[in-house]
Amino acid sequence: MSNLLTYISVNDGKIKRSSLEVLSRCNEIAEKNGKTSSAIVISDDCSTIVENLKSYGPSVIYTIEDPIFKNHLNTPLLKALTLAMSEINPDVMAFASTEGSKDILGALAANRNAAALADVSEFDWTGDAVTAKRPVMASKIISSVETKGSPVILTVRSGSYDTVEKSGESKVQSIPFTFDKNELKLTLKEIISATGDKVDLSEAETVIAAGRGVKDEEGRKLIDELAAVLNAGIGASRALTESGDYDPSLQIGQTGKVVSPQLYIAVGISGAIQHVAGMANSKVIVAINKDPDAPIFEIADYGLVGDLYKILPPFIDELKKIKG
Repeated sequence: MSNLLTYISVNDGKIKRSSLEVLSRCNEIAEKNGKTSSAIVISDDCSTIVENLKSYGPSVIYTIEDPIFKNHLNTPLLKALTLAMSEINPDVMAFASTEGSKDILGALAANRNAAALADVSEFDWTGDAVTAKRPVMASKIISSVETKGSPVILTVRSGSYDTVEKSGESKVQSIPFTFDKNELKLTLKEIISATGDKVDLSEAETVIAAGRGVKDEEGRKLIDELAAVLNAGIGASRALTESGDYDPSLQIGQTGKVVSPQLYIAVGISGAIQHVAGMANSKVIVAINKDPDAPIFEIADYGLVGDLYKILPPFIDELKKIKG
């Protein structure tokens, strides 16, 4: 039996970094408490994913493979996960907190009569209880929660833990699965990526966020150039998405995306609580703003006070020299 089971989220055949963060944490808990940590992959082709996953050391890699999983569809995924939990019988099942996991968390918990902890930033398990911390009230308060018994299903915010490779042999075990397409009430016609070939915000190690101070085409070009140098994802405050300067899918904040990169550079962002709710869990925060009293400096690790149009060009040049 697997004590801890991590669902491995996959996008375009690649493992999401956030899932590896969760698996690394489950491995740590298992090693500390004499438990076992396993993973489950659900895809139309599991072979490459499994090979890449082995370097992170789960004791068992369970697979469910079917053409229906080429794209994310809630109905077959929910059926597969319900089957997997029935077959594996984990005490704790952990997901990265993604749009996909949010879609099915409640239904899966109901199917398995499980406790559900959503969008936690920390978690632990000793065998008696799962304890976790969860940002609430636009991240102004950290709520401490605990649940006893099993199973427990939880989702973990991206960036909460580091990815840690682990040596060891991983056993691979396939779980038989069939799905009748007639069960589908909705049909997926097309997936449109709003950000094109740009770096996915939810997976980006570095995020450059543009605020109201980025007021024209010149400013946006500086943001693009900085992002290109750092191979960073580009985000924006609500003011710039509402004005049409940036796509709404790039909004970071309470009513937008929640990101937790290793490095977050806020350019021309004042730091209203609604925006901070979407990025406060970033590992290192750099703020660039001409107002020395801007709230963003209260949470920033490093701050640059000044006009972004004067700061960014030499900043970008120095980065290019370092990389060169």
